[in-house]
Amino acid sequence: MSRLLSSLRDGVGFDILLVGAALIFLLALAGAPLVYNVLMSFQQVDMFTLGALVRPFVGFDNYVAVVQQPEFWLVLRNTLVFVFGSMAGQFILGFSLALFFAQRFPGAATIRGLFLVSWVMPGLVVGAIWSWILAGDFGVLNVILRGLGIIQSNIFWKSDPNFSIWAVIIANIWLGLAFNMLLLSVGLAAIPRDLYEAAELDGANALQRFWTITLPMMRSTIGAVLSLGLIGTLQQFDLFPALTEGGPANTSNVAGFWSWQLSFQLYDFAKGATVSVMMFLLVLFASILYVRSTRHEVRG
Repeated sequence: MSRLLSSLRDGVGFDILLVGAALIFLLALAGAPLVYNVLMSFQQVDMFTLGALVRPFVGFDNYVAVVQQPEFWLVLRNTLVFVFGSMAGQFILGFSLALFFAQRFPGAATIRGLFLVSWVMPGLVVGAIWSWILAGDFGVLNVILRGLGIIQSNIFWKSDPNFSIWAVIIANIWLGLAFNMLLLSVGLAAIPRDLYEAAELDGANALQRFWTITLPMMRSTIGAVLSLGLIGTLQQFDLFPALTEGGPANTSNVAGFWSWQLSFQLYDFAKGATVSVMMFLLVLFASILYVRSTRHEVRG
């Protein structure tokens, strides 16, 4: 007992205590539900067997049944379009804004801080705002596009099967834009200014400096941003019930929202768990990419 108290006093035992408390917290609130969810994907679970301790084991039948669902391939396509569309928009616009604010003009810090408003807003609030912006009859976006002569008649973004998934993508790009801009701005600030000055003295123009200095020096940061963007986009849920509810006819439905519908609207908890396990594998892959992209920075 005295050795335990002395270890707490010298700091080593206290550090172990803090790490142990964090591990217990993660195992209890993250690890246990994850294992439970994986087990559910191999069992027959519905509203009648949900409270049972022992459930029928069905192996990979749930995975086969999910793939054989008529909407599976449509949901998969929507998920891919949503993920890559959101990531591309967030990264390109975020990088452009980061380069713009890196010019250090008067008021740059203040204006950049205003962009963080979208990042701290809850997803449901963002969805409500964009629901008004994208309204087919009186939406601001339609007014702007008609004023610029891009469209001749209103687009019903949320109810048109050709545009519904893009309505959610536009809102998600706005939601994650500030996060991308912030991380990329930090990466740009870490590049020594001497490199740009030397390249400028050698006659390199702005585009050449971008390709030969900015992109190579930002490689690890870009990898981290894309990996975190993939994880965050796959986890996006709030925008779908606020904008389209996966409709019309599943044309804007994605894996995360489909998993919720299977579990809490159709009460097929086994299939809902199966879809979430499939998503977890994608998130795990993105997490591995993120760790690999930041490994050099951590070691350096």
